[in-house]
Amino acid sequence: MFVNRQRLEQIEADTLAPYALLSRDSRGRQYHNPEPQYRTAFQRDRDRIVHSAAFRRLEYKTQVFVNDEGDYYRTRLTHTLEVAQIGRTMARALAVNEDLVEVVCLAHDLGHSPFGHAGEGVLNRLTQRCGGFNHNHQSYRVITQLERRYADWPGLNLTYETLEGIAKHETEYDLTNAAGFDMAKRGSVEAQIANISDELAYNAHDLDDGLQAGLIALDDLQQLEIWRRMCEKAGWDGTKFDEMTRHLLIRELIGIEVDDVLKCTSENLDALQAKSPMDVQQHSEQTVTHSDEMKTRNRALKDFLYQHMYFQFRVMRMATRAQRFIEEIFGSYLQEPRQLPDEYQAQLKDKPIERVVADYIASMTDRGALLEYRRLFDPLTKP
Repeated sequence: MFVNRQRLEQIEADTLAPYALLSRDSRGRQYHNPEPQYRTAFQRDRDRIVHSAAFRRLEYKTQVFVNDEGDYYRTRLTHTLEVAQIGRTMARALAVNEDLVEVVCLAHDLGHSPFGHAGEGVLNRLTQRCGGFNHNHQSYRVITQLERRYADWPGLNLTYETLEGIAKHETEYDLTNAAGFDMAKRGSVEAQIANISDELAYNAHDLDDGLQAGLIALDDLQQLEIWRRMCEKAGWDGTKFDEMTRHLLIRELIGIEVDDVLKCTSENLDALQAKSPMDVQQHSEQTVTHSDEMKTRNRALKDFLYQHMYFQFRVMRMATRAQRFIEEIFGSYLQEPRQLPDEYQAQLKDKPIERVVADYIASMTDRGALLEYRRLFDPLTKP
């Protein structure tokens, strides 16, 4: 017996909550493309993301530590997979569409430049004449314009619901306006789960990497209420701290965070008495949220990570070096555009040169950008 798309769609209708988005109710794709026999529309979206070049490049793009710092720190790819795993867990618990949550999670960082937020910052500064650079906006452009895998259309031709979820990542309403989405509507429950999963994973796993790298002192963490609660729940007495202890504590942190989101969101949904996806999207506030108490704790954790990790001298040296690489590569292309690959030179007829150069640099991995720097400026490296 085969479980075909119609059966998968019926399972969704029979098992998901009334406020969940059903794949059979999708508003479809911009370009006509018959749906496959054994996958729902959202499952197909997920597969198109996974098979994209932009997704594969995330393996060698910085999360916090540049790739050559070590093999065991997180990259954009491992961060993305962890976000998707957390998102699916929460979607399953809340009886909403796991596949839609997963595809938004998998796509949310496709537009990141090499060297993480340091690279994004310098590209934004260098492209002010043509609107700046933002990785959320760039992710949307990647899936709708820049990925070229089909002869009949640009981008990946994803469903309306997936595009809206990505467009409203971190409620970037200036993008949703430009993309033709209703600015008055919030993201779906599924999109909101993807958003909060990203923040949750970011904080927990950056803390994990910071501890592993020795950038964060255990004594300093005692000032954080969330850290004290983690230790208490894990039953750790503060004495021996090894790799297994670190794994235990980070697991407890993620568990505490997920429990809080599920409890608070369930209460919000009950109070809203949502009977359809539109009830959630038209609500005046986010439905998928942390409790006020946890928001305060997470704000303190984020502030701590900025002070003790993101601005730590080793990380700042990496970021400053990366900014210099990107700025000099950008300037070289701007001065002589004929150094760009042919497919990017062809775009100069229709786009500002700064945008074309930014698209090319943003597509690079960390090591790809370093190699390009050597090709442009090192006389001993072959062009």
